[in-house]
Amino acid sequence: MSDAGELARLIAVARRNTVGDALRRAASVRRDAVALRFGARSWSFRDLDRAASRVASRLAALGLRPGDRIAAYGRNSDAYLIAWLGCARGGFVHVPVNYALTGGELAYILDQSGARAVLTSPALAPNLAGIAMEFIGSFEDGGAIDVLATARDPDAPEASDAALGEASLGQIVYTSGTTAAPKGAAMTHGAMMAHYYSCLHALDFAATDRALAALPLYHTAQMHVFTMPQLLAGASTVLIEAPVPDLVLRLIEEHRITSFFAPPTVWISLLRHPDFAARDLSSLERVYYGASIMPVPVLHELRERLPRAQPYNCYGQTEIAPLATVLRPEEHAARPASCGQPVLNVETRVVDPEMNDVPPGTHGEVVHRSPHLLSAYWNKPEETAAAFAGGWFHSGDVGFLDEDGYLTIVDRIRDVINTGGVLVASREVEEALFTHPGVSEVAVVGLPDDVWIEAITAFVVLRQGHEADAAELIAHARQQLAGFKVPKRVQFVDSLPRNTAGKLLKRELRRPAPG
Repeated sequence: MSDAGELARLIAVARRNTVGDALRRAASVRRDAVALRFGARSWSFRDLDRAASRVASRLAALGLRPGDRIAAYGRNSDAYLIAWLGCARGGFVHVPVNYALTGGELAYILDQSGARAVLTSPALAPNLAGIAMEFIGSFEDGGAIDVLATARDPDAPEASDAALGEASLGQIVYTSGTTAAPKGAAMTHGAMMAHYYSCLHALDFAATDRALAALPLYHTAQMHVFTMPQLLAGASTVLIEAPVPDLVLRLIEEHRITSFFAPPTVWISLLRHPDFAARDLSSLERVYYGASIMPVPVLHELRERLPRAQPYNCYGQTEIAPLATVLRPEEHAARPASCGQPVLNVETRVVDPEMNDVPPGTHGEVVHRSPHLLSAYWNKPEETAAAFAGGWFHSGDVGFLDEDGYLTIVDRIRDVINTGGVLVASREVEEALFTHPGVSEVAVVGLPDDVWIEAITAFVVLRQGHEADAAELIAHARQQLAGFKVPKRVQFVDSLPRNTAGKLLKRELRRPAPG
């Protein structure tokens, strides 16, 4: 290697800015301060940094190489977070998988991502039966790698720095679009770091925060808008497996939590729980919501019942890491239905089909430019080209900007249903129902719901001479789909609305029934 080449290499190493580098920087400052609590276990910042290196070393010892995909199939735990940090440190590509997926849905993601290894828990391991996988490890309790045991072993070797850069792939996150087959958003270390800067700038995280993380870490909102930026800011996080209302409210009181994020469905469940009034929630300083549209009456109730807590509306999608815009606390009074303005590293427009900006107040498609964005849909070049047509990322959301540049989301262009903050492709549900012998035609839409925001609703035309009731069809769908994709309602109709060209008019199904 020439002297010039060696100098260039050394400069690149000194300037490197990966997720693992950011963790090391946080650990060098916060050291023995508590970074994470999960149940009875706690981890300092230095503990997490060492744990990441130990897990990275163990994965490498199995023969895995930087760039190999490692699927993470489990519920929230300290080991789940450490596994992600270990992948980031070692240069392995982390593939988070919704723990509700089973059967063909699970197999598809493992196969499409090309995962060489999967990490899971004993409770979920039976779902992997029959799925070919080179290595099956666990977050804890055995396997080719036991993440928790490795992380806690003081004698475990620690990995040296992998040859990574900001262009190195860090994660493939699968998001359901308009088709049954989900797409994997390929996110680089550079994209995630640019995103963390935007979160730190817009959401006012600080080392004094005491955060509660209750939503799934496989979901980009909890992991990348909150837990990771808060970790890098030096905050302390209490992690729990799921947002069970009585547990959430108790922990807010016990740990004097200052910062909490939840989608509208969870906020509604908390507001309706008797402990909301009985617990001391006065420690809350900042409350965050997003992942689906918050009903304005619910927002007003939340603000009235937590008058000292400052609200932040967070909007985005998986492909932008996922934060795109924020409505800050001081902006809520004038624009409670808005999702705010673009964050530090995002540029947003609302355009017509020819990519012209539409006038303020006019509906159009929301498009973005940002270093946060995915680099591609994994092994889906046609979908990638369509998403970046015109040099902007097409969100698929319909919205409008006001005169001052504040964005409001009003609908989705395609037939994707947002149920409880999780996106579900209507076509996937339809195809499952079509396999029932009594179904002649079916159309699935999302209808407004007080709990789910949008309830998956199936409009079904039965085959002549066949009978079926709603419970039977729901049970049939449950055999093929993850629980969150199963219809909440089934309505039987004589025919489905179509235009003269035979195109199904789902907008007619979404209209309120007369009377």
